[in-house]
Amino acid sequence: MKTYVALLRGINVGGHKKVSMAELRELLTNAGFQNVQTYIQSGNVIFQSSEKANVLENIMRHVIMNHFKFKLPVIIKSRDELLSIFNACPFEKENQENSYFIIFNRIPERELIDKVDEIAFETDEIIIIKDCLYLYCSLGYGQTKFNMNSFERKLNVLATSRNYKTMVKLLSLSSEN
Repeated sequence: MKTYVALLRGINVGGHKKVSMAELRELLTNAGFQNVQTYIQSGNVIFQSSEKANVLENIMRHVIMNHFKFKLPVIIKSRDELLSIFNACPFEKENQENSYFIIFNRIPERELIDKVDEIAFETDEIIIIKDCLYLYCSLGYGQTKFNMNSFERKLNVLATSRNYKTMVKLLSLSSEN
């Protein structure tokens, strides 16, 4: 049995796509996910399963669509994959705690990454390693010119972002399973 972390994008933001975490835990448990727990209202689900991540993503999307009546991106990583993403953060220690992890559903094609690497922001640092775009905003996330939807289109991936503190908490919670 593997421990996974599901990252749901776009729920409970600005009053849209409202999802009760208690209802989501019950729904996923009834769908066969084991030891389901959630962290904060923004769509972080820790669970266990013997299925593969891509199968679980499809099941979770389907269950959410059938119950809540809306589609949303679901990216599932094993705890080990999430830990690798976290440990690969390329920023200096003092910048890591203010960095963001834009996690992709898959590794983008090299030629697409090369084109995106040409985009420069004066106050932001962007580094893509495998299935994560690492973002450091020296002026803060609220002041960045970074646009995740634009990068998703250019890289032909689905993505969702988590800050450093959320990543630390997800790794901690998933180690308890």
